[in-house]
Order: sequence, then structure tokens, then C-alpha cells
Amino acid sequence: MTTSQQTDRPRPLIPLDVIGEGTRHGSRSRMTCYFRCGNACDHPEPNRHSHGHVQDEIAKVVQRRSVLAGAALGSGALVLGWGPRAAAASAPATAVSATGAAGGGTLARAGFAPVAPNKRDAVVTPAGFSSSVVIRWGDRVLPGAPAFDAWKQTPQAARQQFGYNCDYVGVLPLRGDRALLVVNHEYTDENVMFPAGVYTDAQIKAIAMSNHGMSVVTIKRSIVPGSSRQVHDLKTCKENRRVHIETPFALSGPAAGDDRLKTVADPTGRRVLGTLNNCAGGTTPWGTVLSGEENFNQYFDKGAGLDARYTAEYARYGITGSGRGWSEVDARFDLAKDPHEPHRFGWIVEIDPYDPKSTPVKHTMLGRFKHEGANVIIGRTGHAVAYMGDDERGDYLYKFVSAEKFDARGNAAAKRHNMTLLTKGTIYVAKLTGDGVTDGEYDGTGTWIPLANHTRSFVEGMSVNDVLIFTRLAADKVAPTKMDRPEDVEPNPVNGRIYAALTNNSNRGKDTLPTDEANPIATSMVRSALGAPLTAATGNRNGYVLEMIENRNDHTSTGFTWNLVLVCGDPAAAETWFGGFDKSKVSPISCPDNVSFDSAGNLWISTDGNVLGSNDGIFRVPVTGPARGQVLQFVTMPRGAEACGPLLADDDRSLFFAVQHPGELDGATFENPASTWPHSDDFPRPSVVVAYQDR
Repeated sequence: MTTSQQTDRPRPLIPLDVIGEGTRHGSRSRMTCYFRCGNACDHPEPNRHSHGHVQDEIAKVVQRRSVLAGAALGSGALVLGWGPRAAAASAPATAVSATGAAGGGTLARAGFAPVAPNKRDAVVTPAGFSSSVVIRWGDRVLPGAPAFDAWKQTPQAARQQFGYNCDYVGVLPLRGDRALLVVNHEYTDENVMFPAGVYTDAQIKAIAMSNHGMSVVTIKRSIVPGSSRQVHDLKTCKENRRVHIETPFALSGPAAGDDRLKTVADPTGRRVLGTLNNCAGGTTPWGTVLSGEENFNQYFDKGAGLDARYTAEYARYGITGSGRGWSEVDARFDLAKDPHEPHRFGWIVEIDPYDPKSTPVKHTMLGRFKHEGANVIIGRTGHAVAYMGDDERGDYLYKFVSAEKFDARGNAAAKRHNMTLLTKGTIYVAKLTGDGVTDGEYDGTGTWIPLANHTRSFVEGMSVNDVLIFTRLAADKVAPTKMDRPEDVEPNPVNGRIYAALTNNSNRGKDTLPTDEANPIATSMVRSALGAPLTAATGNRNGYVLEMIENRNDHTSTGFTWNLVLVCGDPAAAETWFGGFDKSKVSPISCPDNVSFDSAGNLWISTDGNVLGSNDGIFRVPVTGPARGQVLQFVTMPRGAEACGPLLADDDRSLFFAVQHPGELDGATFENPASTWPHSDDFPRPSVVVAYQDR
């Protein structure tokens, strides 16, 4: 930006009276709650129905947890390790990966002393492990992109550079020692992105809009003589791509072309510009990436008023018209001018990272809600099955089963066929039933209730397109189970079970969210600061990890069993449960968000909103054998950041993850940052990091 373009007008900080003083969930700052989800927890949950609760004997369960809690933890420091014997025992008897290779890479088997809870402004790994920054906000993605300069940001530059607030991380093989890194850019924080007095309001909005989307970057593993391995970004490869707010997307599936998807700019209802608030995702068996559009509701301004035709629909999706002012830059974000534009977001997006000229797709057949992400597994019958969570307090778990079968030949024709698998099939929503704790655990059975397939609706009074465009309202009619913010939902490729991160719910136990066997905690033990005593807080503040087992291990089944493998929190708290493992030998964990797996089938969990006084982090957890439930913290994030997108790659020698919103603490500004991580500048830069074992 030239001097003539600069202005003395102060940068428009978002004041705390606008951000709000309401109840926070987790330990998120008010800034994070405002910028990430539009203060969703300050408003009543959109699902006001009274259905969807498991009737059980909660008092017996809580009483049992108190007994199992045992003696308080000792005062001495506890050093935990996981040697080869324990690691081998933790794997299933037939620890075979999805490709048939024996499980057990470096990070899957390595013993380590868990990282202690801390508040450092650093990525902290165990002794014997290191980490490197792969790519930062503003780094070049496309050839010819300008070098990043915080004082010379433009929308055009942002569309060629690595976007802000990286979330999902995917790594796909390319050629030799190269791979494709695919990353979501969820949201922006204008308070810490822009120096004061440099940009106008309109410039800030336009630049922020362009920092959303996705990046595809070629990376290469290199060995630096005499030091640990590092991964470096290659900025001039032909596959590199930046998906942004003006990138054309095609709508697929039955709802494409529906009148409610037509707008002034797109009278066909089949072409959408951009993707918003992309959170988690997954790599498909056919080599593409799925990305979930999550808190899209917060980007639309009411303008002259809301369209009365969609009062119920807007309300159920949390669309209030209290947007970001983007309509001043782009009229399609004015609900009075384009009431259908919000219907074009909230989908699962599919991108082919190997073809930078391909048109990304939004799949209507997978339903529209606040998608955390989608993860696909090929069932025994050959059908593709996608598991999904709707990240809202009191919303639901979903799955999709394709009508056609996966083509495993691996050639171009097979890939073209497989990229149509998500356009036809059946979408289901989950209903969980408790067993009355007869076995002393939080567990029971479940049913997948069909909502629609590509030709027929199973919801009375709603067409197929009604179900797909307003999936939340359709699901409400069949009374599924209201869950505590279902986020990442992924199948374990080793044991075939499904694991769902249920992050938290500060309203559990209130109003339309009574406790049940699947959502049992109404009072949680939390800490105000690291080292402070545990105190009681209302609601489920620490979250759970749900394990589901499809009947006959068939992912196309309509029945399953379930259990809470983790009731998260401090091991000293009576309500916590670590799969039956000794609670004196686990790391505290709070607010699970994303999950992933290594080749031994261990679960890796990232957290968002830790209420136990520490920075967020990533944890390794065996889910089978005598070490089932042994939560060990592998890494902690810098100050103010959450951990996103953990991914084991490079034969389990590398753990990739995103450090999102470092320094996003109340009162922080560009000039007065709460963090300077990764310490390459005097302001924070969200980045992708890789951790690995030292040589």
C-alpha cells in the first residue's frame, strides 16, 4: 500500500462491549468467541426442541465415578513413559493398517515423558522431540506472490499468500519426497492482523475476506546435516493453489439449482463464489480433500431487514443479520438484497489438490449445517461412508452412505467415478439410547435414522431439497440425540470404530439440555489459572470423546453401540473417566476438538478451550489393550492459541498440526500483542508446524 493510500483514521478495534461479556465456554477469550463463531454461546442454542435425550440413571453413574476416582493425586511430580512393551500391548492383536501394512511408526510407538501443563508462548514438545514451522500466515503460495508485509496488505496479495488462522491439515503424497499440504483458513481477527492508522474500514474488510478459504502448498522433507529433520515449503510448484472468497465452486447433488440457492449473481443456483469458516476436514480414499463450512452464519448483514419467508430457517441456523459489515464491500452479504446467499454456505466442500485448475464442489447430498468436517471410510460392501458433526450446543451426529460403490482400480477413470460418490446416497442422523449403566459405564446402543436419499425424503412434510438445504429442521422432526458440540468425527482405520470429539456445553443440565447417559455432566471441575485449585462450574466444560461401533462392523449398518471412552477433565476430579485406565498416570485434558490416528490405531486429540489453566495441546491415547485411555500430552500450543488438525504422516515420523489464533487474548492488538509466536516478527502469525523425534 502506497503512502498516498494510507490514512490517519484509526484501525477499527472491536470493543469489548460489542464482543460481549456473556458466559464463555472453555477458556476462550472474548475476542476468540466474537471472531470465530459470533459469540454463539452468548445466545440461546438454536435447537430449542425438548426431544433427543437418553433416559438413564445418571445418579448411579456419577456415584460410581466418585468411587472410582480413588485417592487424590500425590504431590510429587509424575514422569510418565510408554515403553515398547506397553506400546505393543496397546495395539490390537491384528494391528494392521488400512493398506495391509503392519502398524507402528515412530510416533505411534515412541515412549515419551508427557509435556506438563504450562502457559509458555511456545510450541513445547517432550524431551527428545523437536518441531519446525512449515508455513506462516502471509507466506507465498503462488509464484509471483509478494513477500508478506503487515503494513502493505491487499486483497490481491492475500489471495496469493497463505491465509489466516489455519485449521484442518492434510498431507497427500506427490512425487518422491514431496507432498501436498492442504490447509483450511477458518476466520480472521482484525484486532491483531492490522497495524493502526494504515487501512480504512473497507480495506480491512476486503483483506480479511481474502484471508479466508484454503491453501494447497507443495512441501519437501529435507535433512539438515547435524540437526533434526525439518520440512520446508516450496513456493513455485505447479500444484500450489489458493482458494479464496472469489473462487468459483460448483454445487452438486439433488439441491443444486433449487430456487432457494439462486441469487442475483447466480440465477442458476449452481455456482457459488468462495468458501467460509472452513474448520476440519478429511482426505478421501480417492485422493481429494473434504472441508467443512462451519460458522458461516456470522458473515451476513441484515441491511434493510430479514426476509420473512425464512424466519424459522434463519433462526435454526443462528442467522441474525449481525454480520461483519462485509456487505459494504460485497452486496451479496446483505440479506435484504440476497436472502438466499446464506443457503449457499454450510456445506461439505471437496477439492482435488492434484489439479489446481479443477472446480471445487459443494456437496448438497451431505446436508447443510455447521459442518466441523467430514471423514470417509469404505465399508465392507464397497460403499463410501462419511461421518460428520454439527458443531453447535445441542446438535447432532450425521453420516452419509453412497448409493454407488468405490472403484479401487486407482486410474483416472476410477477417480472420476469416485468423485461422484458423494452426489447420490442416503443421509442419516444419530439417536443414542442408554443402557441404564448396568455395566457401570456410560454406554448403550444407537440407531441411524434416515432423512433422505437422492430421490426420496423420509421426513414427513419435507421434500428431498428441503431436507438437504435445511437439514437441521429435518433432523429435529425425527428426534435424534442432542449432543455437546459434535466436532471432528472420524473412523479409526485400524479398529474400524468411530470417534467423535464432543467439545463442551456450558448449558448442559439447563433448559432444553438435561443430562443423559451420552451427555452426563452438568457440573464440571475447572481451574481459573494454572496451579489454582479446582472449582465447580455449571455445565459440561471439559467435554467427552465418544466411541461408536457399527453393528457387524459394517459402516452401512443402521445400528451401533456406543460408549464414552473419555470423560475429559482433571484426573483428580471425580467425574472424569479415562477408559478405565489408572487416573494417577494420565495427563489432564480439556475440550477435545479434532481427532486423528496413527498406524497402530492410537487416537490423537487436539484441544480448544482448555479450562484447566494450561495452554491447549495435542494428546496421544491408545484405544485398545491394557493402555486404553492412557492420555499423554505430546505438545502444548503458544499463548492464546488452540491446536488444530493433528495429522500423522511420513510413516508416523511426523506430526503435522496448525497453531491457530496465537495471542488471541482480550485486549491484544497488533501494537500490543499477547504473543509474538512464531517469533519471526513482533506480532503473532498463525502457522502450520511439524513435530518429529530427534535423530
